[in-house]
Amino acid sequence: MTMMKFNKNFFLFVGCCIYLSSHSTSAFLFKTRQSTAPSLTRCYEKRTSKTKKGSGKGFGSAPASTTPVMTSFPYAGTIRPGQQTPQKTVPAHIPQPDYAKTGRPAAQRPLLPWIIEPKTPEQIQAMRTAGRLARQVLDMAGRMVAPGVTTDEIDQAVHEMIIKNNAYPSPLNYHRYPKSCCTSVNEVICHGIPDDRPLQAGDIINLDITVYKDGHHGDCSEMFVVGGECDDASRDLLQTTYDAWLLACQYVKPDRYYKDLGALIEDHVVAKGYSTVKGFCGHGVGSIFHTTPNILHYRNNEPNGQMAPGHTFTIEPMICQGSAKHLSWPDDWTATTVDGGRSAQFEHTLLITPDGVEALTGKTEDSPLQFWERESKVHLGIWLGTSKDAVEKQTKINREKHGLGV
Repeated sequence: MTMMKFNKNFFLFVGCCIYLSSHSTSAFLFKTRQSTAPSLTRCYEKRTSKTKKGSGKGFGSAPASTTPVMTSFPYAGTIRPGQQTPQKTVPAHIPQPDYAKTGRPAAQRPLLPWIIEPKTPEQIQAMRTAGRLARQVLDMAGRMVAPGVTTDEIDQAVHEMIIKNNAYPSPLNYHRYPKSCCTSVNEVICHGIPDDRPLQAGDIINLDITVYKDGHHGDCSEMFVVGGECDDASRDLLQTTYDAWLLACQYVKPDRYYKDLGALIEDHVVAKGYSTVKGFCGHGVGSIFHTTPNILHYRNNEPNGQMAPGHTFTIEPMICQGSAKHLSWPDDWTATTVDGGRSAQFEHTLLITPDGVEALTGKTEDSPLQFWERESKVHLGIWLGTSKDAVEKQTKINREKHGLGV
């Protein structure tokens, strides 16, 4: 799930006290009012700020339904908010993150952007479990994508599958987000709220799934084409976004710098006529949903740290057909392109290993193979990482399952 871009002035104030004044920063703290970006974190804060302490919507206590349409709002594209069903509940016996009841995360994140927690073997095993479940839920939700199906129906199925596996849907009540997953259709860049709008043939949709299991989060997202066919422009957008994302994922290895990932993405997409969103970014993930490092998907020189074995984080570029500037809807969550152009995104939770990187939310033998994986010039077939174990596994699946001689 995406994170926010933060205000430079706040960091400069802190940086003058704690680091070299010559650095500039656009994203590293995880909660500040100074930001102008309508990010996941800031939107939750805006929602919280309107409510007296202790009186806000708690866990599972949303109104019966909401219809957040504002007819006077200058929506940029064709997507409009629909009706939302009540916020769902989670059985008390299922372990829950610290924000499940209050909507406010209590865990503290490192103040400095280059302080990154290396996971222990026990934590890594827990993240493998969470990541695998997140992948299985995402695959299930992807199979539901079809004309006439509503995103609310997908959210219901996502919620039920996660609960059935004794896990918690991480987005639910995180800073009071009302649903169990994010569903972003066409011009929606990120944080689309599931509602009663039926999907239409030719739509493209990003399904963003995060689960909390064994005390850790597994976070991933993927694009799907409604009805299996879309226009050529959307097809090229999807292929370009996927290839740019893979270029960044393949770059990951110990001792490299997180700041260098953005240039790989931006250079690839700009050369093909696309733009990369700067208002949202990838993030560290583990027992805390969003933490260091911040992963910026554009060329930058931010001091976001150096890669090392045991780091876990997401890469999740949002690529747009036209302008990469975003428009925040009145629901304080949904972010769309300002010109109505379509946007695409892919995401994995990644683990840095001594010999490369592994996708903890990587595809399995049962996962569908999408056209961009068959036609990619960066990597043919499913991609699971660059470590020895990941390469052996993906080669086996691609050959035996998908008939690809890679």
